Amino acid sequence: MIQAVGPLHEAVAPERNAGTDRLLALVLTFVAGAVNAGALVAVGQYTSHMSGIVSAVADNLALGAWMLVAGGIGALLAFTLGAAASAWLINWGRRHRVGEQYALPLLLEAALLAGFGLAGLALPAGGAFAALAVPLLCFIMGLQNATITKVSGARMRTTHVTGIVTDIGIELGKLAYWNRDPLWPGPAVRADRPKLRLLTALLAMFFLGGVVGALGFALAGYATTLPLALLLALFGGAPAVARALARTGVSRRA
Repeated sequence: MIQAVGPLHEAVAPERNAGTDRLLALVLTFVAGAVNAGALVAVGQYTSHMSGIVSAVADNLALGAWMLVAGGIGALLAFTLGAAASAWLINWGRRHRVGEQYALPLLLEAALLAGFGLAGLALPAGGAFAALAVPLLCFIMGLQNATITKVSGARMRTTHVTGIVTDIGIELGKLAYWNRDPLWPGPAVRADRPKLRLLTALLAMFFLGGVVGALGFALAGYATTLPLALLLALFGGAPAVARALARTGVSRRA
């Protein structure tokens, strides 16, 4: 087993702890916020959360807008396939004792995101490109959300904030609850303060990513995806760097 040589490698290493899960979740939540907001600017549709897409499919079905129904179903299927691809890659890596099984989906996401950006720079906007861009971005978001779900044991999500805000509300309710009733026989109700801080940080990172993505696409267009892809590639490629350093006997932080 390749030993972690730096925080980037540790964030995708098979051996997990709260710190590595938190670092990876914050990075992926930032990327998800940027991609989601950027998608609205670029192709006119959010792509990271399926609630709105399923509702839109139902609305368009009732209105008889069959092309929009087909587009929505395609986006939903693409998100599902992305999640399935993440699970396949992680399980394949675990079965074949690939130490960086969690890095594999990140490398695929980086490649797809970079490909989307380069295609957007090279091809004319609208038309066929826009029709393909939405399912591609949904696939990327499904891939990412399933990855952090597998990594964290289903404790965290990155591509939508409904669950995050709900959990924040639950912890705030626990925090505000008057808990000193001597007649209450049950255990004390206590807010999970570390969890509340993490959830708040995730919400902030999604918002920050959204601002960066929207401004980036408005000012630089599809080139905005390239730094995001590079960020993912740095995490996904860290195990390969660690392996190379181990072979050469070099000891330094990745």
